[in-house]
Amino acid sequence: MPGPTESRRPLIVGLGGTTKQNSSSERVLRHVLQACESAGADTLMFDGPALDMPMYAPEVAERTEKAQALIAGLRRADGIVIASPGYHGTVSGLIKNALDYVQDMAADERVYFEGRAVGLIAVAAGWQATGTTLATLRSITHALRGWPTPMAVTINAVTPVFGPDGGVADAAIGAQLDILARQVVDFAQMKALHDLAQAAGDACDNHPG
Repeated sequence: MPGPTESRRPLIVGLGGTTKQNSSSERVLRHVLQACESAGADTLMFDGPALDMPMYAPEVAERTEKAQALIAGLRRADGIVIASPGYHGTVSGLIKNALDYVQDMAADERVYFEGRAVGLIAVAAGWQATGTTLATLRSITHALRGWPTPMAVTINAVTPVFGPDGGVADAAIGAQLDILARQVVDFAQMKALHDLAQAAGDACDNHPG
């Protein structure tokens, strides 16, 4: 357990991929989460199969194990990374449906993505779809009260992005993904320090003299 002046490692939760494992968006997300770990964070990933849930229905109270795990992870998250493929110029139905489940966090003390940085990645077969997909992800993040990081990454999957081992081989894309990861972790760490300082100030106010 961290002490009163010591912050714990932030938890960064990643959502991304398709129902097919090892998709381009999933591999990119794994790269970012590994970079987050190198920057001092713990990570939790929900790939495509983990997000393959029934269509979100607000009137249905029951939740599948996958949906419960997703919301439990997001409630613990200090930062979030979302990587979506671009389907027909926007986010995939799989990713949008997963984000619809965030409505279950509407009554939380930290509503939706309140107080958390959100790194956004759009992967598509062509530049036009990457731009419109990223714009949609930013709109959704704003609606969920998250803070989109200054660095967002668009990737044209038609270009040679990955190496023989499946990892990101394009140096420029890799650098952008690393910056995005650093910004998510930095924000989480700064928020934790702010909360510690605020708690210490409140304690002093309650115990004068």
